[in-house]
Amino acid sequence: MLRNLYGWTMRLAEHPQALWWLAIIAFIEASVFPIPPDIIMIPMILARPSRAFLIATVALAASVIGGLAGYAIGALAFETIGQPILASLGKADAAAEFNTRFNDFGFWAVLIAGMTPFPYKVITIMSGWTGMPLATFIITSIAARGLRFFIVAGLLWKFGAPIRDFIEKRLGLMFILFIVLLLGSFYLVKYI
Repeated sequence: MLRNLYGWTMRLAEHPQALWWLAIIAFIEASVFPIPPDIIMIPMILARPSRAFLIATVALAASVIGGLAGYAIGALAFETIGQPILASLGKADAAAEFNTRFNDFGFWAVLIAGMTPFPYKVITIMSGWTGMPLATFIITSIAARGLRFFIVAGLLWKFGAPIRDFIEKRLGLMFILFIVLLLGSFYLVKYI
């Protein structure tokens, strides 16, 4: 099934209305869709490197707006819509326990999920459900998704096709390592 979805998104990247498809995918990925917008964004940039930053901007705007939809699901319809989405991702059991601590780490949760392969939709729904301040959610979403999409766009614009394998296979890991190092540094500064 995932291979079919991947093939579908690759065909969308070549479509004349690809920017609209990217916007739709980035929007719904932030609240319910399992495929990240990077899968259509990467081939679009490789096909037209001169549009790399326009493509990243479309992905950013649509993803943040989609994140607001996920936030609304969490805030207004968690029991009927948000809970089944989290259950389908295997996150329902931890949701209640996580709810009590989420807003203490909400900024970091949104930042990390927005930049890494962690399902961003989980964080958008949890942010609404736990009542994270909307301004914090929006600002952090813009920063995280902006970093993710513009780093991908910049690397592809600068290095082209050879960087594609690196992005598809290792960029998520690099972000995770960066976050671990960053959090480890904060921990060391605070407690040592």
